[in-house]
Formats: sequence, C-alpha cells, structure tokens
Amino acid sequence: MITSTTTDYQNFFKHSAHPANAEQFFRELLDKRERRYEDLCRNIINDMNQYGLSVVDDFLGMETGLKILNEVRSMYNAGAFHDGQLVHNQKPDAPTSAVRGDKIRGDKIKWVGGNEPGCSNVWYLTNQIDSVVYRVNTMKDNGILGNYHIRERTRAMVACYPGSGTHYVMHVDNPNKDGRVITAIYYLNINWDARESGGILRIRPTPGTTVADIEPKFDRLIFFWSDIRNPHEVQPAHRTRYAITVWYFDAKEREEALNRAKLENSRTNNAITSSTSQAQQAEPDSTTTPPPPPATVATAATSATGPSSTSSPAPAAVLPASMSTGTGALNANVSSNSCAASSEICT
Repeated sequence: MITSTTTDYQNFFKHSAHPANAEQFFRELLDKRERRYEDLCRNIINDMNQYGLSVVDDFLGMETGLKILNEVRSMYNAGAFHDGQLVHNQKPDAPTSAVRGDKIRGDKIKWVGGNEPGCSNVWYLTNQIDSVVYRVNTMKDNGILGNYHIRERTRAMVACYPGSGTHYVMHVDNPNKDGRVITAIYYLNINWDARESGGILRIRPTPGTTVADIEPKFDRLIFFWSDIRNPHEVQPAHRTRYAITVWYFDAKEREEALNRAKLENSRTNNAITSSTSQAQQAEPDSTTTPPPPPATVATAATSATGPSSTSSPAPAAVLPASMSTGTGALNANVSSNSCAASSEICT
C-alpha cells in the first residue's frame, strides 16, 4: 500500500528566484568575467610591449582542451599529417640546399580551416584566439600593438613532433616581411615535463642577451612577434608533442607583400612570353623592393627570463571571428596558399 504524507514545501524553497534577482546575478557574473577578460588582454599587451612575448595558462580549461586534443589525435592517427615545409629563412651562412629537411624541422603538420569534418573544436580554439587578438589590437593604450591593423590570419597549422628527438632549428617565422606580425601557439601536451621530454620552445628576443624557455604545457597559449625580433627553436622532443599555430597579418605589410608577389609573377610571365626575343626581354622593375635578408640569430648566453605566465579563464565577452563588427571582424577563412613566396605559410 502506498501512503502519502503532507510535505512542507515552504522549507524546501529556501531561496527566492524572482526574475529581477536572476537578472542581477547574471549581470554581475558577466561583469566579473568581462573584468577578468579585460585584465587578461591588458596583461598580454604589457608583456608584448615589454618582452615581445606573452604566456597564458589555462586558456580554455581541461574539458575543452581535451576535446581539441582528441580531434588532433584523430587527425594524426588517420594519416592526415605530412612533413612540415621549409622556407629559406634560416641563417644566411647556412644554405638549406646543403641540409636535409628533417635536420632542420622534424614535425608533421596539417592545415585546418575549421570547417572540415571533425575539426569543430579546433575551430572553436581559433575563434577564441581571434577574439583575444582583436581585443588587444583595438584596446586603448596598447603600445606597439596599436601600430598594426590586424584583420586577417592564416589557417591553423596543427603540428606533431613524434618524439625520437624531432626538433626545429633556430629560425624566424617572418624574415621577409610577408605580413605576419603575431604568432600564436596553443599546446596540447598533458603532464609535460621538459626535464624528461624536452621539446622546449626557446625564444631569443632581439636585441638582448636573454632567452625565454617555454614548456609546451597543456592548455597553454603563447603570443610573440613573428618577425626578426624573435628567433626561436623547438628543442628535441622525446615524446609526442602537439601544438596548433596561427599567424596574424598586419594589413599594410600584407598588402605590400602581395603586391611584390604580383610584380614578381608579372616579371616572370613577361620573361617567359618574350624569351624568344632578346630585345623585348623584361628589365627588373626598379620600383620593386627586394625582401630584406634573413635575420642573423641573436646569440644568447643567459638562462630563461621574461614574462610571467598568466592564468586565464575561458574568454567570456568575446568577438567570434565570424562576427561582423564593422571593419573589426577577423577573416578566419584566409587561405594560406595566397601567401607570397610560398604555397603555404611556413615557420
């Protein structure tokens, strides 16, 4: 037999849930997140101005980071990665033609736009990075970042160093003014211990004699200038090491790079079409500025110094890359094969 008793529900509902109270609660929560997000961006601005790089830990949180890691592992296990390409931007006194590619960089890579099947979490990551870069580029009193107009980026380069001492020698991402101004790297390596696994990213900011040794820890995001200010290397990794890199373009430098590429292509085409006539052979265009020589790597002797790591909650009040905000929307669909001087942007 089922019996029923009278229950005093007045004691059960101990807290009022009036709409006004709920609205106030969420408003305060959003305000708190906005303040923390503002602080995060301000810390990045300060670090970039002072050190030329910035480290943000706990960027998206364990749950989201694991989703991204699982996607990357699935792509790698499916054989979707290929050897990283080389650009002739190493030291000028060490011609790459005399060095085997796997002696320069040993990573496997895949370019991801975000709309491919099985890449939704990678897309979410790049969207969040877009939001941070847009914010620091448009905030008041942002120092050096205010010198650039950032509205485009490359696709995401997902990279795997498969252990066994694979590495990437000292190099500069953008030695030839191809438009890239900020390098952003997100790491996916759980319980990484550099003493056992190596794989440190060593940055040697120039000018100066200091080095910054950055461990590729899980859910860590770093930013640094892409040009000759930051020669860097990936030291030998002794276990599988995953990273996702995105490069952001300065609009003016990017336009100049594309114009140089068009002029070079035009000269090449003219030379081909007029090769049968010596008198009509094209002369070099005196208005074309040749790219500067590769930067000489700074020699550093001191131990790691630089910005302290910033811990961050997942960005709250963000601007997705697909959101149109006047001219402030980042173009997340920029194909890196439109880049001057190479079919893909490479580090």
